[in-house]
Amino acid sequence: MPRIAVARLWFEGNSFTPVPTGIDELRSREWVAGPEALARYAGTATELGGLASFLAARPDWQATVLRCTSAQPGGPLTREAYEGWLTEVLEGLAAGAPWDGVYLSLHGACVAEHEPSADLATVRRVRAAIGETPLVASFDFHGNMAPELATLLDGASVYRTYPHLDMDAVALRALAMLERRLAGQRLFGAIAKHPVVLHSFHMRSEAGPMAEVWAEAATLEHGEVLEAAPFGGFSWGDTPHAGPSGMAWATTPEAARRAAEAVRDAIVARLPRFAVTLPTPQDALATALASPPGLVALLDPADNPLSGGVADTPAMLRALVEAGPPVPTVFAFLHDAAVVAQAAALGEGAAARFALGGRTTDAFGPPAMLEAVVERLTAGRFVNEGPMERGAPVDLGPTAVLRAGLLRVVVTSRKEAAVDPAFFALHGIDLAATRLLANKAKNHFRAAFAGRCSAIVECDCPGPAALDLAALPFRHVPASWR
Repeated sequence: MPRIAVARLWFEGNSFTPVPTGIDELRSREWVAGPEALARYAGTATELGGLASFLAARPDWQATVLRCTSAQPGGPLTREAYEGWLTEVLEGLAAGAPWDGVYLSLHGACVAEHEPSADLATVRRVRAAIGETPLVASFDFHGNMAPELATLLDGASVYRTYPHLDMDAVALRALAMLERRLAGQRLFGAIAKHPVVLHSFHMRSEAGPMAEVWAEAATLEHGEVLEAAPFGGFSWGDTPHAGPSGMAWATTPEAARRAAEAVRDAIVARLPRFAVTLPTPQDALATALASPPGLVALLDPADNPLSGGVADTPAMLRALVEAGPPVPTVFAFLHDAAVVAQAAALGEGAAARFALGGRTTDAFGPPAMLEAVVERLTAGRFVNEGPMERGAPVDLGPTAVLRAGLLRVVVTSRKEAAVDPAFFALHGIDLAATRLLANKAKNHFRAAFAGRCSAIVECDCPGPAALDLAALPFRHVPASWR
């Protein structure tokens, strides 16, 4: 009966977000261990859901789930948060040893205050703790991957969709590699990088240059090669390993190297096609209002929570307030517990003047002022409809919907991206009766909404995930790119 240990730290760090991510942010989103972890996520489209499926098909396997946690992308993890999680995991590994194998669910773009390559540090320390015990991992497509990871692991897999709809599948592939290793079949890994930092706007898996790279990578998976896939990297993670890469796992080192380099070269051949320009919020709003009938999305990627945004920058909201759109409009969302508390104290139906945005920092502009009615208050809990993270529970903390004429503004106490239809259902918003949906979002929004929208328009606003990378104070990225 194979005995394996499982641990998880899924976090994407934006080095330029002004607020660090602490233990409270981890605990509020996902903080599970033991049987509770499998019970909570069984049947969901998540890595732990994939683990539950893998174990259900192998009743002779025994898994001990150590601390599993995640947070929305944000500022670097505090030393306390990162070291606290890792210490608990290392103690659990020591207490349960010997293990037949270990599976880590990681991100690949984790940044801590004291460690710009936190995923690499995690794998190094786990490897030192378990010795030669087989070790596999799964990663997000946006990982800034260190080539050394391929020498420390016995197998690894990466998301093959963006938006990320295959979180459970990546766990199943990584665990299949572990099963293969336990059967005595050794795999060799390779990671080939290119020293450039790319935006992810044109990295969707349904079409465009990265979709073509995925297709080329799939043709490499035969014979000696089990896994061949790209990483796009994470633009706002300031790490020595920033940038895109190809990863491969094969039965020989040479086959792995060739496949990884082929995937990397496929990215490099398309570099010019990853460039992007975006209109101002005012121009984007005009384009959105002139779009074909139906629901139109106006997106602010610079403050996208899934890129490490603070969900607090006011530029797009200010454009809406100043324009006073003549159609039913929803703005999603602001992360501001103080405004929610103000609305709750007033009560539903009360009117007041609210200062919206710019509370975390005024570096991206002062607050937008809005005379509004408190239309709805909620407890902030729902379950994702999917397809992304289908079935996973979400807790926004208390929330409020403010209404000013045809404009509704959703304000939450916790920062969780508004990329699932259940987010809007919770707030009593009928998307079929909405013309303009202004959202702090980017590509993940498209998973559930591309088919619902007649048009999706993105704009260039100030924010922690701003378009102009050259203006950011990078310190650790490859010197050849800086």
